[in-house]
Amino acid sequence: MAKSVKKNIFRNCGKLSSAMCLVSAAILSLTAAALPCSGQNAWTTNDNAAHNIVWEEKLYREISFLSDSLCGGRATGSAGGNEAAFYIMRRFRQSGLMAFGGSYAKHIFAGGGLIGHNVMGMIQGSRKFPSDSYIIVGAHYDHLGTLKGKMYPGADSNASGTAALLSLADMFSSMKLLGKSYGKNIIFVAFDANCMNLAGSYALWRMIENGELHDPATGSVITPDKVSLMVNMDQIGSSLSPLASGRRDYMIMLGNGTLPKEDRWLIGMCNAFYDTDLELSHTYYGSETFTRVFSSLSDQRVFMEHGIPSVLFTSGITLNNNKTSDTPDSLDMKVMRLRIILIFHWLEKVMK
Repeated sequence: MAKSVKKNIFRNCGKLSSAMCLVSAAILSLTAAALPCSGQNAWTTNDNAAHNIVWEEKLYREISFLSDSLCGGRATGSAGGNEAAFYIMRRFRQSGLMAFGGSYAKHIFAGGGLIGHNVMGMIQGSRKFPSDSYIIVGAHYDHLGTLKGKMYPGADSNASGTAALLSLADMFSSMKLLGKSYGKNIIFVAFDANCMNLAGSYALWRMIENGELHDPATGSVITPDKVSLMVNMDQIGSSLSPLASGRRDYMIMLGNGTLPKEDRWLIGMCNAFYDTDLELSHTYYGSETFTRVFSSLSDQRVFMEHGIPSVLFTSGITLNNNKTSDTPDSLDMKVMRLRIILIFHWLEKVMK
């Protein structure tokens, strides 16, 4: 195991020096060998309970539902958008997420007289030792809707991110049922009105800023200083816009530099240790300008503006964006599953 970890770390650690990567690999290898009980080891490969929660057919099925004519392109305030919101609420309930104020849905005013719904639920980090620190994990579920008689399915943008959000909720819920606890609470948010100037994420921030969001387990007010991280997933299902190498199994992670220095190496280590072995990039196709622009186009922007460390996971813009050709068949479920597994393990590590 040590040889494999060292080899992959050299390829994936990014900004870590070679010497530091070797030291880290050796420490992980010795730790894994020294601990007889996998439950004591935070870097365990015995994670089938979580991995088995997400599979390719399930991802395809969820994305297909959200992209179906029943949801009509999921425009904010439309019947199809409401249908998608109800589906996400049912899935949150199935995952055992705790509702805020007795309801998963929070009304938002999206402008133009339209009313949308953010869908929110929480997994408590630990019952025995309640935490007052929160990580927000989000993805927007709205899209363009039906325009001039043509439905825009929005499979990648952003049914893919929504399906990833639901998968992560299932995975963390399963680990909690097996007795695992975490140092922070996770708030899962399916944002509405991303396509309307990020109205959904701004509405959530106002709730937090105004003291209107209460922990469903403890009743305490969730204030801005208690939000330690925002993680957003937007367009995460495609392999059509690979990085320079041309590999289809890649992922872009923007905002890694906003994390505490001690956490910036975690994504590379998880990628190596858990054998997802994705090609990772921390820029938008090597361009500083496009990295800055793309970082401001989705829901993480609202939190970045208020000084919250914020990360975006994406597979990039494709030629199907905002077109009727953005269908489930254009996505790569095998690679998407690996991306979700990697994000899950990375989140577990930052929740220490």
